[in-house]
Amino acid sequence: MIKKPSALSVGIGFVALLIVGAAQPALATEFPNGPQSVAPLAKRLSDAVVNIATSQTVKGPAGVPLPKVPKGAPFEDFFDDFFNKRGGVPHGDRKISSLGSGFVIDGKEGLIVTNNHVIEGAEEIDINFHDGSKLVVDKILGRDTKADLALLKVSPKKPLADVKFGSSADIEVGDWVLAIGNPFGLGGSVSVGIISAKSRDINSGPYDDYLQTDAAINKGNSGGPLFNMNGEVIGVNTAIISPTGGSIGIGFAVPSDTVAKVIDQLKQYGEVRRGWLGVKIQTVTGDIAETLGLPENTGALVAAVTPDSPASKAGLVAGDVILKFDGKDVTSMRGLPKMVAQAAVGQAVDVELLRKGQKQNTQVTVGRLEDDDDNASDLKSDNGKDDDPKGSAIIGLQLSPLSDDLRKKYSLDDKIKGVVVEAVDPQSPAASKGLKVGDVIVEAAQDSVSEPDDVAKSIEKVKKAGRKAVLLRVENGKGDLRFVAVPVS
Repeated sequence: MIKKPSALSVGIGFVALLIVGAAQPALATEFPNGPQSVAPLAKRLSDAVVNIATSQTVKGPAGVPLPKVPKGAPFEDFFDDFFNKRGGVPHGDRKISSLGSGFVIDGKEGLIVTNNHVIEGAEEIDINFHDGSKLVVDKILGRDTKADLALLKVSPKKPLADVKFGSSADIEVGDWVLAIGNPFGLGGSVSVGIISAKSRDINSGPYDDYLQTDAAINKGNSGGPLFNMNGEVIGVNTAIISPTGGSIGIGFAVPSDTVAKVIDQLKQYGEVRRGWLGVKIQTVTGDIAETLGLPENTGALVAAVTPDSPASKAGLVAGDVILKFDGKDVTSMRGLPKMVAQAAVGQAVDVELLRKGQKQNTQVTVGRLEDDDDNASDLKSDNGKDDDPKGSAIIGLQLSPLSDDLRKKYSLDDKIKGVVVEAVDPQSPAASKGLKVGDVIVEAAQDSVSEPDDVAKSIEKVKKAGRKAVLLRVENGKGDLRFVAVPVS
């Protein structure tokens, strides 16, 4: 279970997380069993790390019975205080509190970075410093829900200790990391671990690219920084995997290369201005790669192009495989949205693509992402069958030319061109690939089709070329487009 470990109830304690790592290769020889001491680094960085306490008013139910807590049990005072020693939650509105972490990036201006979920819904935000002092947040300068980041401002009477961003690209798996905080109220706790993995996708959003660490991270740690051994921030701790709510050694941090760009835009504009291409893409799976003559997981396959989008204006079409964007290799489908999002709006970017077996180069002027279009589409389908097969039987499909009656039967728009699937053999390769009744085959082997014979001819062409599957472009009644590689041998 993936959790965002910031919602630590009042009375348990504040938590601040500092991860310190990026050991140089020589470190493994100098400290074969780990660093001898991290005390100097922990002491130097602690003043820049803050505990964030938020409060908000909620409607509370009346008459909830008080949990039975044994006399002398841990957190007995916490339960007494939380329930006001009255045997239940007070009637009407009540204040609730939660705790998280953050860090100062500009001591003169009083700028503090944390996770958005740490301060989401908060009416009051207090910043507690290592020396015991406290400041109230004057303003939330900006927040980004996609990267789960927020930028806060306080007004210090004197400059605060601060830290700088380093490059998360330079951190390596196996580098030492250090956590400093007060998990579950145990203030000043220090734990040591390593970077366990990079570029983790935990399905929390379209731009997942987390650093993974085994340094102890618990409730209340969210928003704390991840440092390299130079004392530079290389990540912001955001989530943990835990079946119990406590640390099991799997924590995730947003890389500093992402954080720095987001925070810079929040400072400038109060919002994040992400790049936009205007394509729906899908993974180049093994069978699709074989039909295109590409290595598996190379590039991003364009399933559809948004009309009047930057991609459309640059001449990209469905069936193109984007291989490079702005000079960087697109090694996976999920990699492209991250590249596009980080590109400057209005920037002309070089794009290398594969179209019908030929590499081509073009330029795309990056647009601005205005809504929830994440430049990626999770294209799925399910199987279907029809008890009244008609038309021509090809690769386990009963296909018919589109007619007015069939458009009405399957709720197909007049703009859709191709041949409609009227039955699917449940034992066929087409069924295993998710084709279903009502789907329309728009292209076969990247050629437009309007008759079942067109599909058959494309299949024969594929067989003569020695390929094992035919690449079909399929559209459904909702207008969703996807590519499917169906075996032909």
